[in-house]
Amino acid sequence: MALKEKPEGLDKPIVGKIIKYGAKANVAVFRLTNGRIGSKWRIGAGWRKPVPMLLLDHVGRRSGQEFTTPLLYMPHGDDVVIVASQGGLPKNPQWYYNLTAHPDATIHLKGERGRAVRARVAGPDEKAVLWPLLVEVYADFDSYQSWTDREIPVVVLEPRG
Repeated sequence: MALKEKPEGLDKPIVGKIIKYGAKANVAVFRLTNGRIGSKWRIGAGWRKPVPMLLLDHVGRRSGQEFTTPLLYMPHGDDVVIVASQGGLPKNPQWYYNLTAHPDATIHLKGERGRAVRARVAGPDEKAVLWPLLVEVYADFDSYQSWTDREIPVVVLEPRG
């Protein structure tokens, strides 16, 4: 897989801090407004075509602490699909490792709080079907994949309960 040139500066520590504090603000506003504000991603390809966002409550694989992460998502039947893209960085995001260790989680969508889900990583055949649909929802996923040599995981959140 040929790597496209990644925009300069994305690997700098300041970018990680901006993302971390931006995510905390997004979580707070989303919770306060039940998703009326903070439930759409309008950056990059999302500028012209906003992408739905959810809050993922997950348990740390080592700490056992609960974390909340805002993520782009795609509804797919009764399931919700998320992508461990981390903006094309070399490593998977922490939430991905947390879900593989503790797959039971909770998601919050606009107007809906506390949907119990169980996470599983899509296999190669399923990912081959889902990836073009995900790129249709957010075109930058293809760019992120081209910026890294890791295979970006697709995670399916299935209803639990």
